Amino acid sequence: MSPVLAGVLQLLALIAALALSYRPLGDYMARVYSSEKHWAPEKWIYKAIGANPSAEMRWPAYLRGVLAFSAMGVLFLYLLQRVQGGLPGSLGFASIKPDQAFNTAASFVSNTNWQSYAGEQAMGPLVQTGGLAVQNFLSAAVGMAVAVALVRGFARSRTGELGNFWSDLVRGTVRILLPLSVIAAVVLVACGVIQNFSGIHEVGQFMGGTQQWNGGAVASQEAIKELGTNGGGYFNANSAHPFENPSPFSNLFEIFLILLIPFALTRTFGRMVGSVRQGYAILATMVTIWLGFTALMMWTEFSHHGPALQAAGGAMEGKETRFGIGASAIFSVATTLTSTGSVNSFHSSYTGLGGGIQLLGMQLGEIAPGGVGSGLYGMLIMAIIAVFIAGLMVGRTPEYLGKKIGTREIKFAACYILITPTLVLGFTALAMALPTPVHSMSNGGAHGFSEVLYAYTSAGNNNGSAFAGLNADTQWFNTTTGLAMLLGRFLPMVFVLALAGSLAEQQPVPATAGTLRTEKPLFTFLLVGTIIIVTGLTYFPALALGPLAEGLAS
Repeated sequence: MSPVLAGVLQLLALIAALALSYRPLGDYMARVYSSEKHWAPEKWIYKAIGANPSAEMRWPAYLRGVLAFSAMGVLFLYLLQRVQGGLPGSLGFASIKPDQAFNTAASFVSNTNWQSYAGEQAMGPLVQTGGLAVQNFLSAAVGMAVAVALVRGFARSRTGELGNFWSDLVRGTVRILLPLSVIAAVVLVACGVIQNFSGIHEVGQFMGGTQQWNGGAVASQEAIKELGTNGGGYFNANSAHPFENPSPFSNLFEIFLILLIPFALTRTFGRMVGSVRQGYAILATMVTIWLGFTALMMWTEFSHHGPALQAAGGAMEGKETRFGIGASAIFSVATTLTSTGSVNSFHSSYTGLGGGIQLLGMQLGEIAPGGVGSGLYGMLIMAIIAVFIAGLMVGRTPEYLGKKIGTREIKFAACYILITPTLVLGFTALAMALPTPVHSMSNGGAHGFSEVLYAYTSAGNNNGSAFAGLNADTQWFNTTTGLAMLLGRFLPMVFVLALAGSLAEQQPVPATAGTLRTEKPLFTFLLVGTIIIVTGLTYFPALALGPLAEGLAS
């Protein structure tokens, strides 16, 4: 079987698995967030934290809950790393230095999972499992809660109430993420992913000395790492490590986990607003972009330019031979179009244009399908921009799902889409202008610039993957990427929740003959075009200096 055919067949199998799970999971999540009943374990949690799960919140109160909870998560995870050296289960590792502890705490709480450390060489099972894995659940649940709050803004009328943050947080964790993670962990163990607390042990002679390997609770952390679109690997090699991803089947299963909830949330959206066709329109937009990027990535990596690539059957540098080009390309696109950041190959070794596709996937805002929760609310913001543009073209006040998109709403949406590019391009410009940061670059020219641009694109968009040719473990990069992760995560949430509150206060307007039908294929094409044009106008100059220049020169 040719490598190209193998890649296409894996893609088809992935699409089939996602299609089979789309409806039941999407409907289940809609029931979870619409139910008025509380499970007994959830009641214990509410009592422990002193929350009233039945009290409705307006958007400022909902936002305060999000920010306060996340701030406590950053503080707890920072302190846990700083005292690791004196805790049991540290495997003899020292405490994490302050700037790296801040970076890691910001990273995992913001659902970015950027890693400037080598996991198995820096952190013991207590920090990995009791700190990082816990935040994998909670950060994903926060993203889902904010998305659901925005959906309620569209679904409700003449009220500013968006639900209860604590209820949404606990339900997302207890009823959705935990059960799915248990099932996924069992499957991964069956595939050969390790799950133990054996610590460090020597495995024999290697290059004249002994080689050490770490054990760990890897399967359980791997499950939520992918399912919650987190991405932080237990090992430095992430999903290229055989203990995390041992076989082609486990590789395909991990891609499935990455895409499962973000795609299914479009069904949840359709159910909660009372029109599954609206959910299908958002799904079609996501699928169109995802398939287009996957096809482009496979084409660039399978192209045979020069005798070396012809002999290898494609661009095999930096890719695992047990996966090959097709599976690596599918994984790469899945992880950069979501906020996952886990990798099964070395992104810096992709072709120039392949690296550009990875960058552009993140720069779209990671909305196809995007992160757990963040992908849906990011796409809905772009839908508001699209109907606003359509309204300008026909001279009509734009409407979406029966809600008028006026001056206030479009200001919130515009602020949302401007925050991340400001962070990414601003920090990239500073890093290239100052004398010290450029010393972290392992390459010069266009590829070196791409390393820096990729780092801040990944941090600002809460992705977490890296070109990996950049030494990010410096005070400058630990501090600035940490700030980019926190600001890139929580500032947009301010405008998402403010927009949700504004929409919920409106009285729905009836559809007329002049209303744009947002459930039709025409709107899907308009939305795809809006996303590509807005992103292109924002990032094209930076892409031209980096991956495009490198790709055209090769």
